[in-house]
Amino acid sequence: MRPLPALVLLTSLTTIGCHSHYVATTVSNRTGKPIELLEVDYPSASFGTQNLATGSDFHYRFKVLGSGPMKLLYTDSAHQDHKADGPFLKEGAEGLLSIAITPTGVTWQPDTTVTSGK
Repeated sequence: MRPLPALVLLTSLTTIGCHSHYVATTVSNRTGKPIELLEVDYPSASFGTQNLATGSDFHYRFKVLGSGPMKLLYTDSAHQDHKADGPFLKEGAEGLLSIAITPTGVTWQPDTTVTSGK
């Protein structure tokens, strides 16, 4: 049976040789009011949601291609637009990133591996 050794080799190579770098992000609404529109920009792309209820979290994983700063844009329930600058990411960054939106502003809490990159 020839196919079995090839399958075992392929499975071994994919589990040993591959590690996908990504940033696991949690955006938390701690403002006490709903957020109507949320966008997080990072090098080469963005993600977001139409609504984030008060006290809710939004989870998203992304791969960093290229290097550059992050930015958070959101619209509150009074239709006021807000912008907050975030950390600089290098290609290949990985780890956890927490973004808390509070009544006094935005707090970014990246793991050191997120901001150090490769």
